[in-house]
Amino acid sequence: MKVGIIAKRRLEAADILREFLSYLRKRKIETFLDMETAAIIGESSPYQMSDIPEKVDLIAVLGGDGTLLSVARLIAGRDVPILGINLGGLGFLTEVTLEELYPTFDKVIDGKVNYDERIMLTASVMRQGEEISHYSVLNDVVINKSALAKIIDLAVYIDGQHIANFKADGLIISTPTGSTAYNLAAGGPIVHPNMHSIILTPICPHILTNRPVVVMDESRIEVVLKSMNTEVHLTLDGQVGLSLQGEDVIRIVKAGYRIRLITVPGKNYFDILRTKLKWTER
Repeated sequence: MKVGIIAKRRLEAADILREFLSYLRKRKIETFLDMETAAIIGESSPYQMSDIPEKVDLIAVLGGDGTLLSVARLIAGRDVPILGINLGGLGFLTEVTLEELYPTFDKVIDGKVNYDERIMLTASVMRQGEEISHYSVLNDVVINKSALAKIIDLAVYIDGQHIANFKADGLIISTPTGSTAYNLAAGGPIVHPNMHSIILTPICPHILTNRPVVVMDESRIEVVLKSMNTEVHLTLDGQVGLSLQGEDVIRIVKAGYRIRLITVPGKNYFDILRTKLKWTER
């Protein structure tokens, strides 16, 4: 087995990473670290983070959801599962706690783990009829205005049919996985990650009857920026993006591949929701 390890650069990661590497090497498991991860423990590596997916059978992510999202975009289209190990934060995707790490990985070695498949989206930006950028996302595609800009006007089409013009601070197009991210903060619904759906949630809509809409994940979504001379940005998974211009068209469809996340035996999605959202507290 070949295992890649990608860790967020933080102080507490060093000791955890050393211990995890020792565990893997004692079991004769070949390990691959990217340059930044190796630097955490004073080692060197010839690999960029983007090199890791093509060399391994599995990637262990030490960090939080942000780190896992960046890895998910890197391995899009490759059959490389991800083990998300939470170093302490909210973490809906990095569900494996440090206490669960070694028992879970023992099961990985024995081939006794479960995999949770999650859909991804692709987003293309068209400008004057030409594609100027193309992205994959696991969580969401967000169109929003700058802090000082006016409300923006977005024309939204589903499978070629005009559904609405949203006058709002922006619009979130989310996967079920991303429903507990920005979508949840903006008042959108929590959608089970195995649902075949895409969620469209306006951000602070000017018209109160503009509400979140859930559509089939086979839908073709087009958003046309109707506002001119306004500073508007497209953000992918909250991490990368670009500036938009008036009449730009953002085309969003389900990707032709899925991401596989390794799950903890005996723990289900609602266990995670109750813990992370503190639903059992009064």
